[in-house]
Amino acid sequence: MNGAHEEQFRGWALSQRPGLRRTAFLLCGDWYLADDLVQEALVRIFDAWPRVGSAPDLTRYSRRVLVNLYLDHRRRPARRENPQADLPDTEMPEHDPGTREVLLQALRRVPPGQRAVLVLRFFDDMSVEQTADALGTSAGNVKSQISRGLGALRGALADVGLTDAFDLQEQP
Repeated sequence: MNGAHEEQFRGWALSQRPGLRRTAFLLCGDWYLADDLVQEALVRIFDAWPRVGSAPDLTRYSRRVLVNLYLDHRRRPARRENPQADLPDTEMPEHDPGTREVLLQALRRVPPGQRAVLVLRFFDDMSVEQTADALGTSAGNVKSQISRGLGALRGALADVGLTDAFDLQEQP
C-alpha cells in the first residue's frame, strides 16, 4: 500500500475508532476485549483498504467487520475464559450500581446475536435496513431478533428488580 493510502486510512481510523470502541464495548461488556476487537477490525480493514477505501459508507462495513469478529470470538470455546481475581477477605459495602451499570449488566445477559442487533439498532441508531445490511441478513430477521432481544433484556432487568424493565426511574 502506498503512503497516500496509509494516510487516508489513518485519518479514517482515527475518526472512527471511538465509535467502534463504544460499539464493541456494548457488544462484549469489557473495555479490554473491546479494544482488542477494534484493533483486529482495523487490521482487517487496513488489509482490505485498497478495495474498500473508496466505498461510500465505510462505517457500515467497519461495523459489520466488528460484529463478525465479536460473534466469532463468542463461538470459540478457548476464548470463553472468564478469569476471576481472588475474592476479598472482607465484604464489600453494598451500593446502588446506578442505572447505566444495571442496563449494561442486563445487556450482557442478552444472547450475543440479539445483543449485536440491539446495539446496532438502538445504540448506534441504525435503521432496520442498515442493521440488516451490516449483519448480512434480512430486515425480517433483524425485527425478529429485536423482538427476542428486547424480551431477553426485559427479563434480565426484571431479574434485578425493575418491575417495568424500561422504566429506569425509581418507583414510588
